[in-house]
Amino acid sequence: MAFEINGEPVKLEVEARRLLVHAIRDDLGLTGTHVGCDTGNCGACTVHLDGEPVKSCMLLAVQADGTKIATVEGLAAEGELTSLQQAFNEHHALQCGYCTPGMLMSAVALLERNPTPTEDDVRYALQGNICRCTGYVNIVEAVVAVGGNESRA
Repeated sequence: MAFEINGEPVKLEVEARRLLVHAIRDDLGLTGTHVGCDTGNCGACTVHLDGEPVKSCMLLAVQADGTKIATVEGLAAEGELTSLQQAFNEHHALQCGYCTPGMLMSAVALLERNPTPTEDDVRYALQGNICRCTGYVNIVEAVVAVGGNESRA
C-alpha cells in the first residue's frame, strides 16, 4: 500500500487484518497516536484521513491506501508548537497527556471548519474523545481561546 503521512510519501506492506493505528505506531514509529481502547470509544488514536478526523483503531491499514494521513507529529515542525498546542499548555489542558494527541487532532479539524467556535461547538466536536483527568473545562477553554472567543467560553 502507498499513502502520504504528514506530507511524506510512504510505501508499506501490512497484513490485511492490521489496524491503521498499529501501522502508524509500530511500523512507522509515530507513537504520538495512542492506543486507548481498540474499540473506537476513547479517541486517543484520532488522526486525519484526507482531512477528516477518524479513529485509527477502527480502520484497517489497507483502507488508507492512496490517502493522506496527518498525525499529531505533523501539526508543527520539530521543536515548535502550534497556537492550539500553546493554548493547551497555557490553559493547563493536559495532565497525564494520554488523550492529548486525539484531542488536538479533533480540535484542529473543528478549527479548520469553524475558526471561531463557541464552547458548545468545541464540546460537540470533542464528544468522541475521552479524558479521565481534566474534566474537559480547560481543554474547551484552550480551543475556544485559539478561536478568539474567550468571552463566550
